[in-house]
Amino acid sequence: MNYHLLRLIHRNTKNMFRIFKKKSEKEKLQSQYEKLLKEAHTLSTANRKMSDQKAFEADEIMKKIEMLP
Repeated sequence: MNYHLLRLIHRNTKNMFRIFKKKSEKEKLQSQYEKLLKEAHTLSTANRKMSDQKAFEADEIMKKIEMLP
């Protein structure tokens, strides 16, 4: 079989079972952190104050992540 086809099948099978798995607290925080950083980056060209606020919030989330075991 084609390598790319096998890789696609493997990835889809892996993702298929992910829907039944609940996110851990760390995964939730990481997702929130990434979202805030993305927002901060988007705002950086339009509204520096809001961008700084989002970056600060992301930093606070990172501190929480680092505190987790």
